[in-house]
Amino acid sequence: MKNKDLSRTLGGFYEALFRSFGPQLWWPARTRFEVVVGAILTQNTNWTNVEKAIRNLRREKLLKPGAMHALGVKALAERIRPAGYFNVKAKRLKAFLSHLFDNYGGGIDAFLKKETGVLRRELLTVNGIGPETADSIVLYAAGKPVFVVDAYTKRVLTRHGLIGEDAAYDEMQKLFMDNLPHEAGTFNEYHALIVRVGKEFCRPREPLCTDCPLGGFL
Repeated sequence: MKNKDLSRTLGGFYEALFRSFGPQLWWPARTRFEVVVGAILTQNTNWTNVEKAIRNLRREKLLKPGAMHALGVKALAERIRPAGYFNVKAKRLKAFLSHLFDNYGGGIDAFLKKETGVLRRELLTVNGIGPETADSIVLYAAGKPVFVVDAYTKRVLTRHGLIGEDAAYDEMQKLFMDNLPHEAGTFNEYHALIVRVGKEFCRPREPLCTDCPLGGFL
């Protein structure tokens, strides 16, 4: 249910962050398939490492579903080594590709055009894809309005008293989905801005609250 105070607070957060940081231009990728690959590779690592792995794949012309699907899992793991947990992530990429080829003949556009809820549920059936990765694919690859929640989101929300420490993913997502317009562009920008403020100000230790764009909301 929409809450006017929450809606006003979350809207104020967005305005303050956008005013301070400007557009973040997420997701940095050349194709929708590359977004999917990046969403899987970024699990448990930072984007700098993902970029190195993406460059390896691009250099060898493997950023296409058919080319990656034809590659063996061990060979794929070697090429994504910079992203960390490369053996696990290679298996997860191959699981997604198997789903894509078994059900859509490898057609990424046919897969991503599915209705938002259907697409999200289907992604969650793929081994190694959890809620955050699924929502990143739905939002950034498919361009559908779903809010992505991560560790930065939880840190910002708990420090501002909007959720409890034990809040689950779905609870945090619902907070945004219930109190903001369902616009993919807004959700895209908002998530990116939260990541930015989380990295630069809302740190796990010694947060810089005084200088933070959201400091006035504490």
